[in-house]
Amino acid sequence: MGKVKIKKSDVWIDMTPMSDVMTLLLTFFMLTSTFVKNEPVKVNTPGSVSEIKVPEKGVLTIFVNPEKDASGKPTGEGQVFMSMDNPDEMVQVLDKMTENFGVSLNPAQTKAFKAEAQFGVPMSDLSSYLAAPISVRMKTLPLKGIPLDSIKGGMSEFQQWVNAARTVDDDIKIALKADASTPYKTVKRVMSELQDMDESHYYMITQLKKQED
Repeated sequence: MGKVKIKKSDVWIDMTPMSDVMTLLLTFFMLTSTFVKNEPVKVNTPGSVSEIKVPEKGVLTIFVNPEKDASGKPTGEGQVFMSMDNPDEMVQVLDKMTENFGVSLNPAQTKAFKAEAQFGVPMSDLSSYLAAPISVRMKTLPLKGIPLDSIKGGMSEFQQWVNAARTVDDDIKIALKADASTPYKTVKRVMSELQDMDESHYYMITQLKKQED
């Protein structure tokens, strides 16, 4: 008795719909993702059990970092840097500061500032700093910092940066991010300068840690 041969047929699956879905997903993530800029100044925040979250948009972040020399050795003081999540508003703040201090910047320098993840050099050094290549700026910024000293008995550069940000965006939120090893006197001074401006409501950024039983 002869064997019945079963005809084999190739299985064909149309992958076109899957390719379309993958393309849509890739496009979605590319359009909605926020690319994190490389921060020259790293801040190791202290731990806290607080679960209050800082808003994701409309925030002026103030970094208080332990000052270090060129070799990376702490000097015992502290430095102040800032960042804003809205680059366009950051440029508006820059325009107000350069106008107040009589500093002239060309379009290339303004573009370089807009691309900065953090800013924080004295206004007297701003022009030369922004004219330098990005590799030089990455090494230079951690050695600088926004001055906290009063100018002729008036507002310090730090206070003027905060005031300019508030002028550009009246609803801007302020967040303070201090390194765990920053001297308390420096953090206290920053807080005092904010209070002198009636900026008494701000977020403290910390690392969430587990509560002990």
